[in-house]
Amino acid sequence: MVGLSPLPELVELETLLERIEPYARTRVLTRVAVRDRSLPVYAITLGTTEPSAPSLAFVGGVHGLERIGTQVVLAYLRTLSGRLSWDRVLTDTLSRVRLLFVPLVNPGGMLLGSRSNPRGVDLMRNAPRGEGGRGSFLLGGQRISPRLPWFAGASGAGDVARCEPENRALFEVIERELLCSDVSLAIDCHSGFGMLDRLWFPYARTRKPFPHLAEVVGLKRLLDATLPHHVYRVEPQANAYTIEGDAWDYLYDLQRARAPSRVFVPLTLEMGSWAWVRKNPWQLWSLDGGFNPVLPHRVKRTLRRHLPLFDLLLHAIASHEAWVASSDLVRSQREHEAFSTWPRT
Repeated sequence: MVGLSPLPELVELETLLERIEPYARTRVLTRVAVRDRSLPVYAITLGTTEPSAPSLAFVGGVHGLERIGTQVVLAYLRTLSGRLSWDRVLTDTLSRVRLLFVPLVNPGGMLLGSRSNPRGVDLMRNAPRGEGGRGSFLLGGQRISPRLPWFAGASGAGDVARCEPENRALFEVIERELLCSDVSLAIDCHSGFGMLDRLWFPYARTRKPFPHLAEVVGLKRLLDATLPHHVYRVEPQANAYTIEGDAWDYLYDLQRARAPSRVFVPLTLEMGSWAWVRKNPWQLWSLDGGFNPVLPHRVKRTLRRHLPLFDLLLHAIASHEAWVASSDLVRSQREHEAFSTWPRT
């Protein structure tokens, strides 16, 4: 059997874990069997252990082909690791806020050069399905064959116990570190859709209005005011296409059912890989080229590009009073603004 090459992203992550060890709590959530290897799925937590404290998660590598998602999460973790020894503003913020990093959810798929996990399942279509949703044909999740893209599993995941182990690990750590918080955010980093960088918010499965539209509007106002030249299009994911079995729909609905007074806003950063292909069409001949920047200067530019957004989210969760709706009147006004901005919500 021919052995597989080392996975650079996992090597970099484990190097960062050694560097950040004095400040972080690290845990192996699960291990994934890939041929002759057993690859860990790591979670790294920084900041307060107070359960109800504001919390923010950075997630990457759900789809193995989208390596840049893991790389931008690692870039931010590397930035924080360099600041922790001297930045009093950061350490003061972390005394009140919890950060969770799951940079590489699907190491097996990334090692194999596959969008899916080693069992052929698309993890972002494998969660328990919510009510009232319907996925776009094939793209929204199919159960025909793992040989086709967007395979959700042979019979779908009717409950958590039937989900893939990578998803179960992600759900468990999000429940433990985020869903106990009064206010929490998550950003899941992907690539591959369109020319623009998008910030998607739920729902993925339906055009039904997201119950925390008022908070999304509040965050968008902060983004526009703080980074006035930002590159992001903020929009409901369902405006692009719909998905059954979306992990963030499941986790959001779980939070709403358990503690409806708490605020949890999961976002997806969808980096527009078509822009990289347009500038360098030859990269389509490589396996990763359709989903990642290939030329070194574009990789570096992409790793820099999203750091201001991640810093803004850190400050936003620490100062959540600035965007969480403070009254029914404020909520109503912002929802009216949302329906004007995104008519199909």
